[in-house]
Amino acid sequence: MFQDIGLTVLTSLVLFMISVPPILFLFWYIHDTRQSQHSILRNFPLLGRIRYFLEMMGPELRQYMFDGDTEAKPFSRSDFANIVISGKYMKTLIAFGSKRDFTEPGWYLRNSMFPKLSEEMDITLEPKIQTKRYVGTEGLFSRKEHLEDVQISPWTLTPEDAVIIGPNCREPWHVRGPIGMSAMSFGALGQNAISAMSHGLGMATGSWVNTGEGGLAPYHTIGGGDVVMQIGPGLFGVRNEDGTFNWEKFKEKATNPHVKCFELKMAQGAKIRGGHVEGSKVNEEIAAIRGVTPWKNIDSPNRHKSFIDFPTLFDFLDKMREDGGKPVGIKIVMGGPDSANELASFMAETGRGPDFITVDGGEGGSGATYKEMADTMGLPIQSGLIYADDALRKFGVRDRVKIFASGKLFSPDKIAIAMSMGADLVNIARGMMISVGCIGAEKCHTNKCPVGVATTDPEHQKALVIDEKKWRVLNYVITMRTGLNSLAAAAGLENYSQFERNHVVYRNQYGQVTSLEKLFPYPGT
Repeated sequence: MFQDIGLTVLTSLVLFMISVPPILFLFWYIHDTRQSQHSILRNFPLLGRIRYFLEMMGPELRQYMFDGDTEAKPFSRSDFANIVISGKYMKTLIAFGSKRDFTEPGWYLRNSMFPKLSEEMDITLEPKIQTKRYVGTEGLFSRKEHLEDVQISPWTLTPEDAVIIGPNCREPWHVRGPIGMSAMSFGALGQNAISAMSHGLGMATGSWVNTGEGGLAPYHTIGGGDVVMQIGPGLFGVRNEDGTFNWEKFKEKATNPHVKCFELKMAQGAKIRGGHVEGSKVNEEIAAIRGVTPWKNIDSPNRHKSFIDFPTLFDFLDKMREDGGKPVGIKIVMGGPDSANELASFMAETGRGPDFITVDGGEGGSGATYKEMADTMGLPIQSGLIYADDALRKFGVRDRVKIFASGKLFSPDKIAIAMSMGADLVNIARGMMISVGCIGAEKCHTNKCPVGVATTDPEHQKALVIDEKKWRVLNYVITMRTGLNSLAAAAGLENYSQFERNHVVYRNQYGQVTSLEKLFPYPGT
């Protein structure tokens, strides 16, 4: 009896599985031929469904199967691989030659006839840093890699060569490494991603974490390293309920020993406007840190309301420096060759101004922005750097203000070129994201990042294991410093802080080569 019942159930199940797909296809066919939204589905229901299916899979198919190693934007497969390999294995070795198209115009670093030997480099190699890197093999079905303990040199500048920001402040900031985390807010990124970066950069020494405009979160300081607290037009973390600046909250943040300086965000390369965070990302903790309402979209103004011109800006900077006792800088995007002239002129005239300027390039990234701004508004980093450096030199104030640069500077050669163009220090955002697992899914604004980086959702964040990814961040930063040191030695320099315009040349489409110093002479030469 029970056997007959079991056979009947099994038969019914098989018939159901056979009959349901045709019923579904019939339903889709009737629905698609009668709907009015998609033209192709009305005439070709089956082919139309296949088309939309392939269209939805298109980005993944191009990324992994059809795009060449150097083709995709904003980061190619080769870019991703180089960052990942640096973080996992601490290697930048390649075989058989570069994949760069040497027939295309571009920038090149000039090598010296008499490069420096390793023992001639003025760089710090001790004390060693304890880290972990992967060894073994990783196949499609067999993954035998494991982490091993290794000791590495920090490759930081000596105390004598350290970059000093705000030397006249009560608490100047001495920076001995050239690379740090660019502005990425808690909310745009989840706590796991920021924690992994904070731990890795703290262990690297000589580096820093930039909070982004979302305010100072405990995850920014969890690694024990230096922190740059950014203050955007929304004043998150230092605001009153009505959106005005709260000086008492600012003073409280200034007492944090990890906070080394403050950065007023005037503009960002990817969006010359206020920041935006989707409400789905704004949980209770993020809302409390920012001083906003949970689960509601956050849109900050496109400029600060506390100042309207350079005199009022400088007054605001002076008060921040006096009340906080720490260096204060501004983040800008260059709009043209004369964009920084008025700023530099007013600095020279008054003897006042920022302790540092962050120049953000138009090719920079963002978790949420508008295409028309990302594509066109603001100069790319290389042009922006040169014109900012020129303006400060022209008005004789370059010696008292340092320049941070940000905008796809994710490899030692790109950083060396940026430093030759005027950068003292470099911020990296997407390179850091890739080092903790970002795959370029471009889901940052949806709160559904598949690898747990740009999301605050606990289920998605569990993909990112802090105790594993922190080593990748550490290794990525140290590997870039090592590469910078090698490039400096090849250029005949004692350390990587000595790059100048005469160390870079530009090759045009005809093969003609011109020094950067000749293309853009230093003012007064």
